Amino acid sequence: MEAPGVSSASLTDAIARFNAVGSCVLLHGWAQDIGRLLREPVDVISASALMHEVYSYGGAYSGLHTLMRTLPTVLHPYGYFVYRDVYAVAAPSLHERVVQSYSSQSWLQFWRMFVPHYLREGTHPYHHHDDEVVARQNSRIVPVAELDTRVCAVIEAPVGLFREVQRHDITCRDHVWRTGILGFRPLLDGPLSGDWIDFRTGHKRVHYTLTESDRMPTMHRANVLAVSEPFDHHHVIDGDIFDAVSDVALMAFMSEAEQGADDCVRTWDSWLTREGRETYAYLTVDELLSAFAVHSINAHTGRDLVLMPVSADDVFTRDRRYYNRFLTHRLSNPLVDAKQMVLFQNIPLSDTETLQRALGTLQTICSKPTLARLHTAIHWKG
Repeated sequence: MEAPGVSSASLTDAIARFNAVGSCVLLHGWAQDIGRLLREPVDVISASALMHEVYSYGGAYSGLHTLMRTLPTVLHPYGYFVYRDVYAVAAPSLHERVVQSYSSQSWLQFWRMFVPHYLREGTHPYHHHDDEVVARQNSRIVPVAELDTRVCAVIEAPVGLFREVQRHDITCRDHVWRTGILGFRPLLDGPLSGDWIDFRTGHKRVHYTLTESDRMPTMHRANVLAVSEPFDHHHVIDGDIFDAVSDVALMAFMSEAEQGADDCVRTWDSWLTREGRETYAYLTVDELLSAFAVHSINAHTGRDLVLMPVSADDVFTRDRRYYNRFLTHRLSNPLVDAKQMVLFQNIPLSDTETLQRALGTLQTICSKPTLARLHTAIHWKG
């Protein structure tokens, strides 16, 4: 299923190849309308990088909870919901206040340009008075929109907000890279995007092509080529060196966007329109598992079902090693960038054996208040 008006060449190709051996039909619609899009229950529903979209554009927590209550009605008993999205943070709550320091000019520039927009326009949960962002430079509190990029900033805010800034900075960087406006365009997809020097540490080579953009000075272009190697019809460079080169170019790009340069403003605004309102870290793992269980129990389907992972192997994270290496080199205390994956099963409450296995799994992951909430919901329903 794709969103209305969206056409993915890779998905179209995959459907064509699958139809050679089976049958596949592409539907268009919104995830929150899945109850009306599916005519009968199915065995598996996979949601890759989808739930944060539902939160951001489909009604925030209300939209998420509605979807959680709908899923048991469109899955067969013992069917699966495959969850894959951005890992939140290892904290009791995304509202837990922490302190971070920033000295990188490009990151301070991003804070200055993005955070006021996100807090004003984005769909996010940081509205309580304890969620205020407090930034200090030279021991004085300064508005985020007035941060001086030449002075180290100490910022106090909810840990979830730091997670948002960190994730959005990466998506902004990747978006600007793809446009080629900086004078180069790295290959972010395909086999060459994973040319690892050391996978364990996240160190890789970056394959890139030069573009016709005049934003890269001739001397800068010559310096980049001097530390690169030719590869087929493009160039390859050490990822750490490329990150350093990119940081300088991104800083110049954001400064010119802030000053009103037309092409930079268009690129910045196109990213803001696409990503600037989105919230990536809306639930911790504890909250995610309990929300799915409790809201699925309250689905009122006429059948008593609950969505929970059954085995401990059904809940895991996968670190994004390249991004974590980049963040470690740029930030004093970066948050882990990873993908959260959960395999939920649609369990009948009458199946006490499978239910006990699922509850045993959650006991190793969830807090005691969460477990108490789950037991209460199950007993009320069962």
